[in-house]
Amino acid sequence: METTAIIAMETSTAIIAIAITFVVTAIFASFVAITYRKKVVEAKIGSAEAKSREIIDEALKTAETKKREALLEAKEENLKAKNEFEKESKERRNEIQRYEKRVLAKEESIEKKSEQLEKKENSLANKEEQLAKIKAEVEKLNEQRTQELERISGLTSEQAKELLLQTVEDEVKLDTAKLVKELETRAKEEAGKKAKEYIVTAIQKCAADHVSETTISVVQLPNDEMKGRIIGREGRNIRTLETMTGVDLIIDDTPEAVILSSFDPIRREVARIALEKLIVDGRIHPARIEEMVEKAQKDVETMMREEGEAATLEVGVHGIHPELVRLLGKMKFRTSYGQNALKHSIEVALLTGLLAGEVGVDIRMAKRAGLLHDIGKSVDHEIEGSHIQIGVDLCRRYKESALVINAVEAHHGDVEPQSLIACLVQAADAISAARPGARRETLETYTNRLKQLEDITNSYKGVEKSFAIQAGREVRIIVVPEQVSDADMVIMAREVSKQIEAELEYPGQIKVNVIRESRVTDYAK
Repeated sequence: METTAIIAMETSTAIIAIAITFVVTAIFASFVAITYRKKVVEAKIGSAEAKSREIIDEALKTAETKKREALLEAKEENLKAKNEFEKESKERRNEIQRYEKRVLAKEESIEKKSEQLEKKENSLANKEEQLAKIKAEVEKLNEQRTQELERISGLTSEQAKELLLQTVEDEVKLDTAKLVKELETRAKEEAGKKAKEYIVTAIQKCAADHVSETTISVVQLPNDEMKGRIIGREGRNIRTLETMTGVDLIIDDTPEAVILSSFDPIRREVARIALEKLIVDGRIHPARIEEMVEKAQKDVETMMREEGEAATLEVGVHGIHPELVRLLGKMKFRTSYGQNALKHSIEVALLTGLLAGEVGVDIRMAKRAGLLHDIGKSVDHEIEGSHIQIGVDLCRRYKESALVINAVEAHHGDVEPQSLIACLVQAADAISAARPGARRETLETYTNRLKQLEDITNSYKGVEKSFAIQAGREVRIIVVPEQVSDADMVIMAREVSKQIEAELEYPGQIKVNVIRESRVTDYAK
């Protein structure tokens, strides 16, 4: 605003200077004109003085008027500039005052907020102190509560923790048992019906013959005089026959019969054929005995090949290595629990093929795997190891497929089955072995298995009684309801099954039934 006032004053001064200059110039021009006219007038006539004075007076008046006008204009401009300056100054002062008021208001607000923050900080500090005190009191009370609980319950914190873990474990066990039961029920509902249909259909369609082999063979004689000829002078004939065949000849009071005893059915068959040929020939002496035993061995070898070929033809499997075919025929003279191994293999092959047809897999490959699944039993008395490992080695040696090898290796659950055919071989093997009348065992073995079953089940906590029924194919366990819960029943049944599988040898399968009965008795009076 001061700059504006200065500019206004300079402007008015300039205007005045210009007016003065203009007046001076006018005066000077008038003077020149007058002088000129005076000279002219003086030159011409001398009467022009009055006129020039008038002109000068007019010029002076005009100049004075101009000067006054210029001064008035300058004063007006100056006054106007001064008024504007004062107005702007006043507005500026008012604006500054407003800014000052705002700044003061903000300062007051900041001071109030600062005071509030200080109060909050003080309040928070107090609260923190209070919380620390409360926390210390809570910890102290917690310790006192723990001590009081330990005193009341008679348990330490570690014991209480173990009790809690036991409770949680029981709950988890209950949930696990429920889940297992639900899954088993669902699986049975979905698969039970179809499985029964497949198995029943396969059993009905397969009607293979079974023979029971023992450790002795009986050879009929035409008369009792033949016994003396078989014994020979000083027993040389019978000694030669026993030495050549490796069997024991039992000649007793049995009329018109000789008993051949040996655990090796092939040797027993060789001895039977040789003895029958000697009886028909009538010439019985050591040289003839050696000749007939050699012929009998060749006959048995031929018989084994023919039996193997007949088995492959019966099943409808072709392309098996000749040595495997011979070993198949050799299984005719091998038994398991009284069940003929070759007949069992044929039945398993037929059952596997029938099941494969039901589920839609390769029937020929299924029959091949079923026929060869017990091939190791043909030489398991001659080679160390289980019949499964021997069978796997034989199949690998004679270039059988990996699918067949896996089926042989997995048919007793030693390894995981890698194909559906391997599972079908397992099922067919169980069906053939568990079929009523398929196997035979001694009374001592039978009673021992029943006793072992009951011993295993009675060893579990909470078992009141146990009974082995259905010829050892089912065991029923009665538990004490106060000691065994519904969830524990499921776990117990599974554990008993696993222990039976690990410790016992048995044909087929054994059903484990756990029975829990709860009774409530009251009297109406």
